[in-house]
Amino acid sequence: MSESNDEEEDWSNYASAGYSSAYDPWADLVPQEETEDFDDDFEMDEFASIRPPPSDEGLDHLVSIGTCDYCIARLSGQPFSWDGAQNLGATIRKSSDERGATKGDDVQFCPFCEDLFVDMDVLVEEIKSKLSGIEFKKMQIGAHFAKSHVAEEDDLRTRNGATGSQALKSAFNDALSQKLKLELKDVELVKEQPEIMVLIDTLTFNITAELRSLYLYGRYRKLKRGIPQTRWPCRACKGRDGGCESCDETGLQYPTSVQDQIGEPLRVAFQAKNTAFHGMGREDIDVRCLGRGRPFVIEFKSPLRRYADLSELTELVNATSAGSVEISELRASRRSEVARIKGTAAEKSYTIRFKYGPDPHVIAETTTESDEQSEEIEEQPKIESPAELTPEFVKEMIASLEGVTLEQRTPQRVSHRRADKVRKRQVVSISEILVEPNEAEMTVRCESGTYVKELVHSDEGRTVPSVAEKLGLVCEVIWLDVNDVHAD
Repeated sequence: MSESNDEEEDWSNYASAGYSSAYDPWADLVPQEETEDFDDDFEMDEFASIRPPPSDEGLDHLVSIGTCDYCIARLSGQPFSWDGAQNLGATIRKSSDERGATKGDDVQFCPFCEDLFVDMDVLVEEIKSKLSGIEFKKMQIGAHFAKSHVAEEDDLRTRNGATGSQALKSAFNDALSQKLKLELKDVELVKEQPEIMVLIDTLTFNITAELRSLYLYGRYRKLKRGIPQTRWPCRACKGRDGGCESCDETGLQYPTSVQDQIGEPLRVAFQAKNTAFHGMGREDIDVRCLGRGRPFVIEFKSPLRRYADLSELTELVNATSAGSVEISELRASRRSEVARIKGTAAEKSYTIRFKYGPDPHVIAETTTESDEQSEEIEEQPKIESPAELTPEFVKEMIASLEGVTLEQRTPQRVSHRRADKVRKRQVVSISEILVEPNEAEMTVRCESGTYVKELVHSDEGRTVPSVAEKLGLVCEVIWLDVNDVHAD
């Protein structure tokens, strides 16, 4: 073997990516700087961990940093109730004083609550003053704290309080609730569905009392035509404050409504600011609502009074409406029932009287953007009218509509506020058909959402089938009454 083979190869020549220089494993080391000698006079005890409460050491520390009696109690790790919190805190403070713990001279207020608990008696008096003159039995309280205060207290409590100590916000609400229970003996403090909500801004001590709405359920009968169900803003001034000449400065298109006939006497009785009316459907202005009446829920906003004899209030409404509206079945309700009232698809019974003839029924030619939907309406077989209409024929044609499913394109009279589409609705039954020369009357029960007037006159062919189509004659509604709303 040659001399070069006898010599061992140096592996470091191949240890770097460059192949031309060797890798030095010690190149990344940083020389350590010399440090000064440790100060032998430094007291390690200053940085020693203080054992948290319920140890005497932890309690003494709470006293020394200026913690109030209430916060000493809640951070002490000892069982307590809020009606005895101040006494417990004072007892702990006294024991700490005997052990030599004293509050620092530079401490101005409790570092945890910033003396909120100390000022709570003043706050309770302010709340009582705010609630004076308001009738209620269920109250909920809430407090708003600055985010910085909550964060700082959480950090302090974690470092200095016993494990599991109650947070400031929940502790404040519990303590305030305890004091209010003693002052307002007939009031129940609740977590949901209050009659009044009291909100306290802990930074400014501003108190807001929010009166929750009062709801009543009942049925109304509208005995006169020409009255809308709810307030109708003036078309000219859009209901602005002060109105205009067109509405006699009322802001309303019609001088009264079912809402006001029922709501105004009750609003005055409950000393509420305003009302909102929620009906199970609505009838047209020129339609009466008879029978048992239409279910409704009326809402009274910010009422100062909440409790009254509902039978007396029923008599009050019926006496002041001058025979235009009557109510019955009045009872207490709640907000959730509004959704039920609005969402119930109840069948309804009507009595309708109309003229027929002498002009023939004509389907108008329409060219609108919704013609594609109008094609969905199936064309009905044409019925040849006899040369002379007999009452028997008219009655037979009207009765033939019982059980059919109508295809109703949105009527022209409501097309400005309803989507233009075809709706399918069933005619459940037709009875009590009365036929006179040129006029007829019938009682009809229909599925919820049926346009009953259009069932008679067809709205120029937008509703099929219809009485006008069956007779082949123009039909004109004279009057319409709601006999019953089949719900509840």
